[in-house]
Amino acid sequence: MLRGTVVNNSRRCGKPNCRCAAGEALHVRTVLSYSKASRTRFLTLPQEMVEPVRQATQRYREARARLEAQGEAGLTELVNSLSPHSRARSRTRSQPQRRSTSES
Repeated sequence: MLRGTVVNNSRRCGKPNCRCAAGEALHVRTVLSYSKASRTRFLTLPQEMVEPVRQATQRYREARARLEAQGEAGLTELVNSLSPHSRARSRTRSQPQRRSTSES
């Protein structure tokens, strides 16, 4: 399982006589893009590693989605379990007390 995204990165190499200098045929490389310490990092992947890394990042996204769903279910359960108590308390607090009108 890996955190990140596999992407194709196109760029110029910087050599003045290279085919990419005119911007027509840029160099393409497959990288793992991930963030660390609030900075985006790129890790160049050899061709034989692209598919296994792509599958590992997919497993990470699936596990994260499952965890998010479980957390949301737990929060909903907590809110529902506390709702009857909080509704009963708010009704007793918000109801104005009635004065008896037998004083005539």
